[in-house]
Amino acid sequence: PEKPIEKGLPGPGLLSAIAVGKYADHLPLYRLEDVFARHGVELSRSTLCRWALQTADILEPLYRLMIERVRSSDAIHTDDTPVPVLDPALPKTRTARLWVYCGDWQNPYTVYDYTISRRRDGPAEFLKEFGGYLQADAFAGYDGIYAGGQVRQVLCWAHARRKFFEARTVQPEPAHRALAYIGRLYGVERAAQELADRAPPSTEQAWRDWHDRRRELRQGQSRPLLTEFQAWLQEAQWQVLPKSPVGRAIGYVLPRWDGMTRYCEDGALAIDNNLSERMVRPVAIGRKNDLFLGSDNGGKAAAILYGVLASAKSNQVELLAYVWDLLVQISGDAPTDPTDMLPDHWLRAHPAALRRWSR
Repeated sequence: PEKPIEKGLPGPGLLSAIAVGKYADHLPLYRLEDVFARHGVELSRSTLCRWALQTADILEPLYRLMIERVRSSDAIHTDDTPVPVLDPALPKTRTARLWVYCGDWQNPYTVYDYTISRRRDGPAEFLKEFGGYLQADAFAGYDGIYAGGQVRQVLCWAHARRKFFEARTVQPEPAHRALAYIGRLYGVERAAQELADRAPPSTEQAWRDWHDRRRELRQGQSRPLLTEFQAWLQEAQWQVLPKSPVGRAIGYVLPRWDGMTRYCEDGALAIDNNLSERMVRPVAIGRKNDLFLGSDNGGKAAAILYGVLASAKSNQVELLAYVWDLLVQISGDAPTDPTDMLPDHWLRAHPAALRRWSR
């Protein structure tokens, strides 16, 4: 049979085991080297590295399709995390960046973009064709994206809450007062989620109905709370020092009030950006285990493989079976529709590969 790598030795099972082991199970290649050795297969670390890069090259067309679908979303969640990369010219590591972009409910895919720095031209280039809501933190690098008016800012109440939470031991009274307001806002979100849990939406119309109900709840309950909270913040800012912990927290929220409250406009939006923060966690675990990336090419390959595997996991697809079948289809003689390889589409054709994740 045709092998995924032309004139190469590894079959799809071995390549998928390497990809899943390194980018989903967070095993550095030296540990995978030991795992294979215990099974009687001697493979050098450099060989495993080369095969991981070639696997990413094979899956890149699917990754590009996922990027197109994410960009077509009405709302995108984004965040970034640092990744050390070896620079032989220094010679030492320098700090690069992996940016995560999560699509909406109609495009349930997660993609990563590797950039050599945290400069604002990274997200600006990725999002230049996007128009809709961008759910992110208050990173100033996004300001140029909002300036054109095509992209609307949606900020994160979890970030705001964190600042008041950190201030609670120094200025307990105002900090706990703010936390109580934010807790009530999240209470409205839990009530909306309970509606979905009682009747999980399974069709496009059901999703739209639930989003309409959540918007109605926010307009009826969250909006009055936000108005009351804003009035209290405006009063409280004159009662605390600007550079005190609570003063800094208030200074974070009030100037960004439009972005903080925009989630009430559309029931498809989230109150916070926790989704993208969860999706950078695999990169953080991999960074701790791998210590650094070997090159910029390794960063681009990591973006591809992290994205394919994260999208599969969020769609409850069994990872090894999915990547294995992708490699078989791509290396086969019969042409395959790339859309059929998207994880949610693939799962409909392979229902036995459904996997319920515990976290």
